[in-house]
Amino acid sequence: MNQDRNGAVPNNTVKKESTPVIKILIVGCEICLVAILLVLWLTSPSIRQSKNLWVLFFYSFPSMFLIAIVPHEPVLLYFSKFYSPVSVALVAISGVLLTEALNYTVFKFFADLKLSKKLLKSKIVTRLVDLFKKYPFIVLWVAGFTPVPFYPFRFLVILARYPLWKYLLVVFLSRTPRFYILALIGYVLKIPNSLIIIIFIGITILIYLPLIRNALKKK
Repeated sequence: MNQDRNGAVPNNTVKKESTPVIKILIVGCEICLVAILLVLWLTSPSIRQSKNLWVLFFYSFPSMFLIAIVPHEPVLLYFSKFYSPVSVALVAISGVLLTEALNYTVFKFFADLKLSKKLLKSKIVTRLVDLFKKYPFIVLWVAGFTPVPFYPFRFLVILARYPLWKYLLVVFLSRTPRFYILALIGYVLKIPNSLIIIIFIGITILIYLPLIRNALKKK
C-alpha cells in the first residue's frame, strides 16, 4: 500500500477500497426494500384488498424485481375495476420503470463479480449476447409486450452493455400498451375478485412450475 512521508494512506487508495463496500450496501438496501414490500403485501389483508393506487405502484417492485416472485397481471385486473385503464397503466409503468432501474444495478453488480465473469464467458452465453446485439430494441419490445418470461432479457441487457436509458425507454414503450390492454379488459369485464384470485394462483403455479419439476426429479 502506498504511503506518503508521514505514513498516511493517499486519498485515492481509500476510495478504491471503499467503492466495492458502497456497491454492496446499495445492492443490499435494494434487495431489502423489495423483500419488505413483499412481506407487507403477503401478510396484510388490508393492503391486498386496498383500492389505493399507491398499492399498485409499490406492488410493481416485488412483482418485477429480478425473477418475478408474484404475478403482476391479476393486480392490474383488480385495480382496473375502480380506475380508468389509462390511470392504471400509468401508475403501473411508473413503478415498473423504477424497479427495472433497480434490476439493472443489481444484475450489473453480480455480472461484475469475478466468478460471474468466468461463467458468462461460455460459448452459449456469448452466442446469445451476439444475437441479442443485432436487434436489441426489437427483442426487448417483443419480450416486454408479450407474456413471455422477461427476466432472461434483463441478463442480456447487462451482458450486452445496453445503456440504461435505452433499456428504460423500451420498457416504457412495450409495457405501457400491455398494461393498458390488461387494464381495459378488467375495466370492461369487471372480473369478480374470486376469479382474479384463481388467476393469481394459476399464474403463480406457472412461475414456480420449473422449480417444482426439478424438485420432483431430484426426489
